[in-house]
Amino acid sequence: MSVVNDTKHKSAMFLLTGIPGQEDIHLWISIPFCFVYVFSILGNSTILFVIKTNPSLHEPMYIFLSMLAVTDLGLSISTIPTILGIYLFNSREISLDACFAQLFFIHLFAFIESSILLLMAFDRFVAISNPLRYASILTLPRISKMGLVCVLRGVAVSFPFPFLLKRFQYCRANVLSHSYCLHQDVMKLACSDITVNYIYGLFLTVFTVGLDSLLIFLSYVMILKTVLSVASHAESLRALNTCISHLCAVLLFYTPDIGLSLIHRLGKGSSPLLQIVLGYIYLLVPPLMNPIVYSVKSKHLRARIIRVFVK
Repeated sequence: MSVVNDTKHKSAMFLLTGIPGQEDIHLWISIPFCFVYVFSILGNSTILFVIKTNPSLHEPMYIFLSMLAVTDLGLSISTIPTILGIYLFNSREISLDACFAQLFFIHLFAFIESSILLLMAFDRFVAISNPLRYASILTLPRISKMGLVCVLRGVAVSFPFPFLLKRFQYCRANVLSHSYCLHQDVMKLACSDITVNYIYGLFLTVFTVGLDSLLIFLSYVMILKTVLSVASHAESLRALNTCISHLCAVLLFYTPDIGLSLIHRLGKGSSPLLQIVLGYIYLLVPPLMNPIVYSVKSKHLRARIIRVFVK
């Protein structure tokens, strides 16, 4: 009995992982993470403030961008505190309940971001293929309903994760692979059968992220078809130029997401460092880069951001 109780006690906490073998320079490693956190919060907050305070930016494209900024803020706030806790204070322990709460919010915002990127692809498709009806198709009430569906879908698919994990006993090594909690990482530490969790996680990856990325790809096939049918070469380039920001956001989000999913499920012999770095890119780079990419590519947005800081 004492062995069982001991095991349960040891597994009442998970240990988060920084960069293995680099514990001596954790304080130095924390500096870039602090910058990433500050610039992610500042960048996305600035995007939201500028769009909210400028009526000329109350257009579908910028409303979708503000949704993306809110989601990126959620991802940053969900992940960075435990990352900084490790590198600044060597605080690796996290309770089961705190871990389950964190992974719920990380997966929630990740699924919402995937949905919003799909909506943004639809926005570009409508703007290019049917510009005269653009404003009548993407009305504010319709956009609000689309945003609500994205949130509800995210909640619906993420809600089972904590309950699926809470039923397990964790009697194996309680060291996680990342500086934050993910469902596919935590379930590997259970000493019970994880078949249901594995199938559910795989199902969600295919039918949310996989389906969204496929629909985004099909949207761009239709956009290319429309653009190539335009007689003017200059107009074709102008139309494609409006898609560059969104394409960058899609690549920044889906490339590490798909890579990390494949490593967790198939890459048993993969380098732990590769897994850690890919995890950081997946959750930290999109919130940092999305405001920069959209500010650089959108003249209207850039001009208003400059006006805010010049004042």
